[in-house]
Amino acid sequence: MPYVLIVVSLALLQFMVFGIAVGRARYKYHCPAPATAGNEMFERYFRGQMNTLEQLIIFLPAVFLFAQQVSATWAAGLGAVYLVGRTLYFVGYVRDPKSRGPGFMLTMIANTVLVVGTLVAAVRGLAG
Repeated sequence: MPYVLIVVSLALLQFMVFGIAVGRARYKYHCPAPATAGNEMFERYFRGQMNTLEQLIIFLPAVFLFAQQVSATWAAGLGAVYLVGRTLYFVGYVRDPKSRGPGFMLTMIANTVLVVGTLVAAVRGLAG
């Protein structure tokens, strides 16, 4: 379980770093709060962070449930895939939104395996 806790902590730190990047972009591209639109470059940072938030809501419970029901080692490994995916997504979105696909796919694969794996383990537990 320590590896899962490390991956979860890294995911939270990653989200914090993305938030700092959004704050810097807000200043750099002259997009004062509470605006979330107006400058395309700022919007790229903002959408990268918000999509990460949307995925983080799935990832956090899924990684803990998978670790408990299936394997903490595999949960940590899938968490590492999630982290790489989110980094590729964010960097890709900022550079060129059309290039965010590989990062999105890695994130979705990790989250899907975590959720479906937990569901399968739970159903197997009911079946005996």
